[in-house]
Amino acid sequence: MQDASFLRMIKQDPAMPQTIAQIKKRYEAIEKEQDEKGNLYYFTIRMRQDDRLIGFAKIEWIDWSNGGGFIKLGIGAPQDRRQGFGSETLRLMLRFTFGELNLFRLAGVTPEFNTAGLSLFKKFGFVEEVRRRQAVSFQLKRWDMIHLGLLKDEWAAHAENSLRGQAQDVSHTTD
Repeated sequence: MQDASFLRMIKQDPAMPQTIAQIKKRYEAIEKEQDEKGNLYYFTIRMRQDDRLIGFAKIEWIDWSNGGGFIKLGIGAPQDRRQGFGSETLRLMLRFTFGELNLFRLAGVTPEFNTAGLSLFKKFGFVEEVRRRQAVSFQLKRWDMIHLGLLKDEWAAHAENSLRGQAQDVSHTTD
């Protein structure tokens, strides 16, 4: 929460570093919201070796009547990005969203300049649904805000194809 470039990728509010006390207060508010509203699932991403916090993932704004929600995830420190943690997290979150919560659709929103985030969503089958033109100002330039969506049956087909691809990779290595 001290990296302004990271903060600009995960939210549209002005990027303001936060103190430990502010972060603690924010997490307490998140816990309260989860308990009271029942439309938010918030997870932290930690390293197995040392339990170091490296990011977060959440399903929010769940509309139980229509089976929809929004996903947001972020890996904080630059050295922890592009290590596969986002892929592993998104895979688990999709399984949780469609398998446990039984939602029908999931949406993600990211600014155009977050090419890693866009690639990650598309890797898992998300499709661009809306492009809000020049909706974000970053580094003295205007960028589009991109809304992506994934339906439960699309996720199931994508997951099945991924498993088939992994099985074929294994069979080729043993031939």
